[in-house]
Amino acid sequence: MVKTRGIAHISIPVSDPARSRDFYCKHLGMKLLATVKNMVFLDAGGDCVILVGVSAPISTAGVADVHQAFIVAHDEYESAVKELRASGVGITFEEDRRGGVVNGPRAYFNDPDGNALEIIDLTSYQAEPPPVKTG
Repeated sequence: MVKTRGIAHISIPVSDPARSRDFYCKHLGMKLLATVKNMVFLDAGGDCVILVGVSAPISTAGVADVHQAFIVAHDEYESAVKELRASGVGITFEEDRRGGVVNGPRAYFNDPDGNALEIIDLTSYQAEPPPVKTG
């Protein structure tokens, strides 16, 4: 069995890499690492996000279960949501989920191509499944 140790990067399909680079840097504070052909490499707090230019992006608009989630600091979550709204980024859904695998206040919104994104104040992450109850 292959045992993974984490995520090296995520790739998000976009129609205009430069426009999307500006969106992710301006609204999510990501840092530009490199641009190679149709790919923009960004740093998101130590994690690599690659915006890949494609002719027909896969839009996840309206499908909240298919999205990319980015952690924000607890003391910055509320101001981050306010800043997105003030910048004209529409929040499509907000909740404070508790008792699941990935918990905390979160806000969903879309990038310029309609890719669903989330910012979350990650209060807990259950990495180990609960013990299986028998009988």
